[in-house]
Amino acid sequence: MKNKQALLIAGAVLVLVGLSALFWPRLSSTATGRFDGSRAYRDVQYQERLGPRIHGTQPHAQTIAWITAELTQSGWEVQVAEQVYNGLTAKNIIARRGRGPITLLGAHYDTRRYADQDPDPAKRALPVPGANDGASGVAVLLELGRSLPVNLDKQVWLVFFDLEDQGGIQGRDYIEGSLAFAASMQARPAAVVIVDMIGDASQNIYYEQSSDRKLSEEIWSTAASLGYSNSFIQQYRFNMIDDHTPFLAAGIPAVDIIDFDYPFWHTTSDTSSQVSAHSLSTVGDTLWTWLQK
Repeated sequence: MKNKQALLIAGAVLVLVGLSALFWPRLSSTATGRFDGSRAYRDVQYQERLGPRIHGTQPHAQTIAWITAELTQSGWEVQVAEQVYNGLTAKNIIARRGRGPITLLGAHYDTRRYADQDPDPAKRALPVPGANDGASGVAVLLELGRSLPVNLDKQVWLVFFDLEDQGGIQGRDYIEGSLAFAASMQARPAAVVIVDMIGDASQNIYYEQSSDRKLSEEIWSTAASLGYSNSFIQQYRFNMIDDHTPFLAAGIPAVDIIDFDYPFWHTTSDTSSQVSAHSLSTVGDTLWTWLQK
C-alpha cells in the first residue's frame, strides 16, 4: 500500500512539473550575445497561454511579474511605475541599463478587451488573444534585454506600456499608458523606438508617416544592410496614433515600427499561429545591430 501511495505521489509530482513547464515563466540566462527569434517566439506563446492581458485581470498581473523577473534576471534595473490617466492607474514597466544619452525602446503589453473587428459578429464581445498585437513587441524587447551587450555607449530603457489598446471602450482612449508616462517622465530620451504588431508571418513594415524621418532612415537602412529589405520597406504608408505619439508631441525623435497590414487585428484570430520566429528575428536583429552603431 505504501509503495502504491509513493508511486501515486511521484506521478503527481511529475504531472505538476510538466504543467509548470507549460504555464510558468522561464527565467533566462544573461548576455546571450545574439537575438534569438525562436526564444522570442516562445515568449509570444507564453503570453498567449496566460490569457488576454486586460488591465485589472490575473493574466495582466502575471505578465507584469513575468516581465519584471525576466529582466531582473538579465541584469536590468526594473521599476513598475504607477501613473494615473483617465481614472485608471497605468502600470508601466521600465527597465534601465547603462549610462549616457537615453534610447527608449517601447512596446505595449496589454490586450484589447473586445475583438470588435472580428468578421464573426458573435465573437466581437470576446477578448483579443493579442499574440501579434501586444505579445510580439514584448517578446522582442525581452529578447533584446537578454542579448544586448552590457557596455553600450548609451543608456537603454526598455518600457512596457499599459493601457494602450482600449480606445473607444467604456470612454477610454488609445495609448493612455504612454501618455501618462510621457507626461510624468523626469529624464528626456534622445530617441524613442516603438515596436508594435511586428510578428506577422507575412511581414511588411513600411515607414510610418508621423515618425521622425532621420531615425526611420537609420533603422530601415540597418535592416537593409542585414538583408531585410523585403520586410522593412522604404516607402511611406500608414499614419498611426501609437505609443510614439506622445514623445513626438514632446519634441523627441520617435519612430513607430509597425506592420499594420495585419488581417487579424482586433480579432479572435490574433494567435501565435499567425506569428513567426523569423519575423521576430527580423525586427530584433535590426534593433540589436542599430543600437550598437
